[in-house]
Amino acid sequence: MDWDVVRHKLKQVWGYDDFRSPQSEVIASILERRDSLVILATGAGKSICFQLPALLQSGLTLVISPLLALMEDQVQDLRRRGLPAATLHSSLSLQQKREVMQQLGKLRLLYISPESLLSKPVWERLSDRSLPISGLMLDEAHCLVQWGETFRPAYRRLGAVRAALIANKPAEHGRISIAAFTATADVQTQTELQTCLQLDHPQVIHTSPYRANLSLNVSIAWTPASRKSQALKFIHSFNGQSGLIYVRSRRETEELAAWLRDRSFATAAYHAGLPSIERREIEQKWLNGIYPFAICTSAFGLGINKPNVRWVLHFHSPLTLSEYIQEVGRAGRDGSQSKALMLVSEPTGWLDHSDRQRQDFFIQQQQKLWQKAQTLIPKFPRRGNCAEVSKLDPDAPIALGLLHSAGYLIWRTPFEYEIKVGKFQLPDINTTSIEQMQDFINTRQCRWAFLLGEFGFESEAKNLKCGICDRCMK
Repeated sequence: MDWDVVRHKLKQVWGYDDFRSPQSEVIASILERRDSLVILATGAGKSICFQLPALLQSGLTLVISPLLALMEDQVQDLRRRGLPAATLHSSLSLQQKREVMQQLGKLRLLYISPESLLSKPVWERLSDRSLPISGLMLDEAHCLVQWGETFRPAYRRLGAVRAALIANKPAEHGRISIAAFTATADVQTQTELQTCLQLDHPQVIHTSPYRANLSLNVSIAWTPASRKSQALKFIHSFNGQSGLIYVRSRRETEELAAWLRDRSFATAAYHAGLPSIERREIEQKWLNGIYPFAICTSAFGLGINKPNVRWVLHFHSPLTLSEYIQEVGRAGRDGSQSKALMLVSEPTGWLDHSDRQRQDFFIQQQQKLWQKAQTLIPKFPRRGNCAEVSKLDPDAPIALGLLHSAGYLIWRTPFEYEIKVGKFQLPDINTTSIEQMQDFINTRQCRWAFLLGEFGFESEAKNLKCGICDRCMK
């Protein structure tokens, strides 16, 4: 590929004279149709890395994305630039879906969720011999690990997609590459992504998550009243500047939003239980500054480009460090000084045991899933079809996903599975992520240095003192 042509397209479409590091490396890998695992910090320009190659290659690039709002935002932006892109999701009318399906041969980018990709009518059209497909791009790839064993089991089947598509295409269509993009992935997550997606000797492109302008802070809330008073003080300190508040459950978003509205704050609760129209309205009001901040669960903010977010408050601690970096990384994308505060219960739990309750609830929910899987597995044929066993029980896809993650099941196609012969025991619940988060909360070293060490940047962490986190300030 002539790089003068590549840079011309970058300038023509996005107005940039050249690439940020390491965008050109990622783009070269995709243009060569190599598999890639790309871990770039929030705000590093991941989308251009797969959008630009899609425009320069023949055939359709599938962008597998977790959220409707994220897909629609990116497609609207591409269409404003006059680019051939569309999205398929469950909220479209039947007529809109038909129109997109008819346009597939003319599109360069199709944004789609894992569930829609594996739906019968969409799969049949994408498998058509006459439709060339150049690549599969998995955006926000950490969702495969974060959600693939619970409420999004379709993620566990994505590794079988490429082989099934290639089997129906003529050789002249060429190789279908796979690239997984995320802002954070520790070593364990990287291994899981490569294994589940069946990446073939992928080029791993990994940049440091360190943000010198982002101050990380943890504060003990000795009582529920202290948690709220600290939250109020923190919000007031930014005098109406843009921010985000993260909590752990839908119910808690509603309760905290109501409490803050009673104190004259313009805000709203955002969670997956709201109708899509209402979620979009909240996003737009936050983006436009009508709501200085929103109270939300972890999905809010994925892929949203709002550079002037000055603060992030974790009213409750996240369960994993990956979630934490994803969420605090939504602040300070413009390079200006920004601050993150996490409120945690006092360590004994005598005065406020709510954090411990949330952790225990998470573990209990995971245990219930495994227990349900163990009762269902004897009912499954050793070789079968996902749709057929789903008729036995609505939780069958989750059971199959748990078997796959434990190494006892192979997806022969995205729809046909085979359970390995022999006895097996489903593993115990992995509490490593919770322990990592507790270590971060209690660390005495620079918080950024701790995170860099956990995410594989030991040499950078060794001598780092950020100077602005609460540990360095002390």
